[in-house]
Amino acid sequence: MKINDQLNILSKLSLKRSWNLVLIQLSYILTLVTKKIYHWGKPFSVSIEPTTSCNLRCPECPSGLRQFSRNTGMLSFDFYKKIMNDLGDYLMYMILYFQGEPYLNPEFFEFVKYAKKKRIYTATSTNAHFLNDENVRKTIESGLDKLIISLDGIGQEAYSTYRIGGSYDKVIEGIRNVVKWKKELKSKTPYIIVQFLVLKTNEHQLDKVRQLCKELGVDKLQFKTAQIYDYKNGSPLIPSIDKYSRYRQKPDGTWEYKGKLPNKCYRMWSSCVITWDGLVVPCCFDKDAEYRLGDLKEKRFKEIWKSRVYNDFRKKVFTKRKQIDICRNCTEGMRI
Repeated sequence: MKINDQLNILSKLSLKRSWNLVLIQLSYILTLVTKKIYHWGKPFSVSIEPTTSCNLRCPECPSGLRQFSRNTGMLSFDFYKKIMNDLGDYLMYMILYFQGEPYLNPEFFEFVKYAKKKRIYTATSTNAHFLNDENVRKTIESGLDKLIISLDGIGQEAYSTYRIGGSYDKVIEGIRNVVKWKKELKSKTPYIIVQFLVLKTNEHQLDKVRQLCKELGVDKLQFKTAQIYDYKNGSPLIPSIDKYSRYRQKPDGTWEYKGKLPNKCYRMWSSCVITWDGLVVPCCFDKDAEYRLGDLKEKRFKEIWKSRVYNDFRKKVFTKRKQIDICRNCTEGMRI
């Protein structure tokens, strides 16, 4: 149940984390009021990338396209421990995912266990091709709090239009395995979310996926809008249902992002992303780590988080956000 998941997150609060939340909130409000950058506290949420590797070839994903301009590889447990020992006392929520398929990292379960020792809520996102009985049992026993499973079509034809190289049957089998083992082990976690990326190729299946998720017994179905890199020229993937599209066609035939982009962003105060090799980037929309605000191989997190480089980026978000390309695909203005 959703209420149990929310209570689980709140249970991670400590005196230090509560005070950190107060500092973040106060400094963000002060910045909104004065239009000057004030930044106190550390992030209460972070995404850490287990790997850039993926078994699929999705057409709007740098992992799938094998088109990273940055280094690719696997996060090591020793480096992960170093990051966690620096940040863990302040974190409430951690997403063990950025790009790639997290289950391809053989130390994934150790990442979760170490975060659980520090009483941090853990989540990940998977294409479900590795959710066999052994891995699902390890997932539950590791203490993972939330599992997001991508299912972008009903039936092999619709599913594989986007999830190229994937097996629809394997995804369904993986979902069934998670539901089965949660019951078998009498576990309240992980909270199971099926995420359905709405595309032109599957938009006619919304009712079907609602019914399927009820039959499977997952905790939540979540519809997501698709990010298209070259959206100005259109794409056969852009759905025709306006509610589920980030873009609209202009009279001249080109396309534009239809959301609002106010000059502010709470994420610049509350969270960030750390790549497998220690690059600190502002958010999950910077898939190729173009905006590198620091390197944890060279500096401690606090130095990066409070650096002039990071604050200059925050200032740009507060003054010229539309000039930042990763912001022009942001879902903050596209809540559905």
